[in-house]
Amino acid sequence: MELKRVVVTGLGALTPIGNTLQEYWDNLIAGKSGAAPIQQFDASKFKTQFACEVKNFNVEDFIDRREVRKLDQFSQYAMVSASEAMADSQLMDSNPNVDRIGVIWGSGIGGLKTFQDECQNFFEGDGTPKFNPFFIPKMIADIAAGHISIKYGLRGPNYVTVSACASSTNAIIDAFNLIRLGKADAIVTGGSEAAVNEMGVGGFNGLRALSMRNDSPETASRPFDKDRDGFVLGEGAGALILEEYEHAVKRGAKIYAEVAGGGMSGDAYHMTAPHPDGIGARNVMNAALEDAELKAEDVDYVNVHGTSTPLGDVAETKAIQQVFGEHAYKLNISSTKSMTGHLLGAAGAIEAIACIMAVKHDIVPPTINHFTDDPELDNKLNFTFNTAQKRVVNVALSNTFGFGGHNTSAIFKKLK
Repeated sequence: MELKRVVVTGLGALTPIGNTLQEYWDNLIAGKSGAAPIQQFDASKFKTQFACEVKNFNVEDFIDRREVRKLDQFSQYAMVSASEAMADSQLMDSNPNVDRIGVIWGSGIGGLKTFQDECQNFFEGDGTPKFNPFFIPKMIADIAAGHISIKYGLRGPNYVTVSACASSTNAIIDAFNLIRLGKADAIVTGGSEAAVNEMGVGGFNGLRALSMRNDSPETASRPFDKDRDGFVLGEGAGALILEEYEHAVKRGAKIYAEVAGGGMSGDAYHMTAPHPDGIGARNVMNAALEDAELKAEDVDYVNVHGTSTPLGDVAETKAIQQVFGEHAYKLNISSTKSMTGHLLGAAGAIEAIACIMAVKHDIVPPTINHFTDDPELDNKLNFTFNTAQKRVVNVALSNTFGFGGHNTSAIFKKLK
């Protein structure tokens, strides 16, 4: 069968460096760090006392107070970013067939704060089981997609993908595949996460995954730097409206970029560590290129997973060199996690947005906080250190990898 073309017609972002798409993009290009001491709880006894939190955000500016109490923070973030993307796309203005519009969302953890609070209330009480009636529907990861679909009356495919930090890229790829197979006209996709709480920070500290650079939070996320010591936890959401090309053209939609292809793979190696030779990362980028019917030399920019961990950055760099060969030295490579921190299940969504905006505006956001070259890396590669770089970006590839060896790559290109 002939596959349909899929385009991006709306974007929304709620991030540690901007609460709207434009603010997020402007601060990416400016190289602004979103890391600061944690405000949501007293982190003074934790090994890591900082994170990339969403700032200056009052959920009641967007959602009625009576509804807020039914929503965990990750669902609140999902609703706000999806609302911006829907308004941006003007999808509902054309009276579309809502039976053919779906929601496919991503979240790695879901309602962690809700789970923490309910457990704390129970164990600090007298043992009498008194649980909030919204406990379960607030906590479950799939509820974000449910809330978005209910708000807009969307009756197409509806679910949430859970693949740790690859979750929202999995959601984007699933949405892309369903539309090009003719199963839907449009899908609201993306991801959200809200794990900056005691359980989230404590759990990742227990894994020794987080940076502990408490004396300089804003420089703690330093992908590809010799002195990187772990990732910085982030939170927020990103939303994309994917739409079948002819459907978008017929209603006169604004089009940001075309979704060219997607790949998925598994490391089959370790619970939390990447394969040291980057085998899974290599396979997933090759799969995405094959799906997009593109050659390696067609790619201009790779937004890497680039978490600022000692093992992960080396493995991903090896994979890029295996996939792109000599063309690797002509690419721009950058990790926007140096600014946003790691949004876990929402990382793929906001990084896909960074790629789409790079394609639209022909500028590559930087990898900030580079101070010292790492001798384990090939420093002839262009990691776009510290300053954004202007160049023609016809094709951008976004990598996201998750605990359990889950690997995803999505490719976006200029519409031609």
